Amino acid sequence: MKRFIQSTDRNQITLFPEQLEDYVAEDNPVRVVDVFVEQLDLDKLGFKGVTPLKTGRPAYHPAILLKLYIYGYLNRIQSSRRLERESQRNLELIWLLERLTPDFKTIANFRKDNGTAIRKVCSQFVALCRKLNLLTEATVAIDGSKFKAVNNRDNNFTTNKIKRRREQIEASIERYLSALETADRQEQADFTEAKIQRLQEKIAMLKQQMTRLESIETELEKTPDKQISLTDPDARSMATSGRGTGIVGYNVQTAVDTENHIIVAHEVTNVGHDRSQLANMAEQAKTAMGASDLNVVADRGYFSGEEIRKCHEAGITAFVPKCLTSGAKAAGRFDKADFIYHAESNEYRCPAGQRLIWRYSTVDHEMTVNRYWSSSCKECELKAKCTTGDQRRITRWEHEEILEAMQTRLDKVPDSMRIRRQTVEHPFGTLKAWMGSTHFLTKTLDRISTEMSLHVLAYNLKRVMNLMETTTLMEAMVA
Repeated sequence: MKRFIQSTDRNQITLFPEQLEDYVAEDNPVRVVDVFVEQLDLDKLGFKGVTPLKTGRPAYHPAILLKLYIYGYLNRIQSSRRLERESQRNLELIWLLERLTPDFKTIANFRKDNGTAIRKVCSQFVALCRKLNLLTEATVAIDGSKFKAVNNRDNNFTTNKIKRRREQIEASIERYLSALETADRQEQADFTEAKIQRLQEKIAMLKQQMTRLESIETELEKTPDKQISLTDPDARSMATSGRGTGIVGYNVQTAVDTENHIIVAHEVTNVGHDRSQLANMAEQAKTAMGASDLNVVADRGYFSGEEIRKCHEAGITAFVPKCLTSGAKAAGRFDKADFIYHAESNEYRCPAGQRLIWRYSTVDHEMTVNRYWSSSCKECELKAKCTTGDQRRITRWEHEEILEAMQTRLDKVPDSMRIRRQTVEHPFGTLKAWMGSTHFLTKTLDRISTEMSLHVLAYNLKRVMNLMETTTLMEAMVA
């Protein structure tokens, strides 16, 4: 094999370095994992097994298993069985674990039994980022994304899905019964008997499915949200952005720093919408960043008057565009925005110049609102462009001024939604690429939260290592 790069004979004796330390370069990212875990107070964070038992078989120190998991998620190795194999052949892991090779069951049990402590480790790294002055810009973008659970769509049931499935089974049974009648009229006996047996087996199988649906429907009535998942009981069916599409999984919320794109707060929920998540995520981000004031940018899915009011009272400035749901504007009539409110006199001015005065207050959907209308609507020349009723009535929430102030801020910062998109959507794409097509590997909300925390920790670690040299980062960790 002339004129090719020559390989080394497998029988050639090679003098490898005598120390494992010589195999890992000084700036290798695996050293960052080692230093980071060594600086943690695992007992204070709540890890089990930090203090060994006096009797029984010796256990692995939690630091060893934590290093293994952080390295695995940094390198897209989430399975406990794959981590077991890598610990036996991966030179970096052999160095990191100091030649220890825990089995897959020990690895899996560590993640299962230390979920709360692992989530605190993720918060510890955010605190380290704050110490490194990487979170000085007090602005975050908040968004949510749907992640698939291990629960298949066929093992998730709602009332409508059971109804549709029952109709399909009944139609199939009727079709097979009709085929049985046709088979009875066949002249070839051998062919007829085989076909009849096959059809009868199909009918029996469908009847079993019908019985199973009835038992699932009984359990479904006991659930508060009228939805049940057989594989992962906490997973829920959620609509996605595509029309008529959806997944069975979880809604992951993140708050991302707009300066360095570090995930400062995250939470896993099984609620399919974002309307009730704004204040919760904003307050978590404010605490994580240690900021006295915080700006929060989110999309229309987070628009909720009550959530924005909570942010306002917590000293958080929200930037959330209003949902465009006006039926009047869609029909070509005047929108509420065409009516000007005058706070001094507590009344509205309509496009025709008439006064819409305050009439009464009421409680609607647990919110106190005021009603306004004019007595001149019937004689107005613009009535056809305004309303189809007797009067055009305007409803105003008691804290409407908070929403108006937010809209004024949005008008002054027209590129806020572009900043939101390029800040918070990229981390979701990166995380889903790391996870692969299956997304989550564990079950139930508590374990999913632990798994997501490991992904977020790995993302933040890699992000910070891209922002600064690994040697500099290790020195900062030790300091």
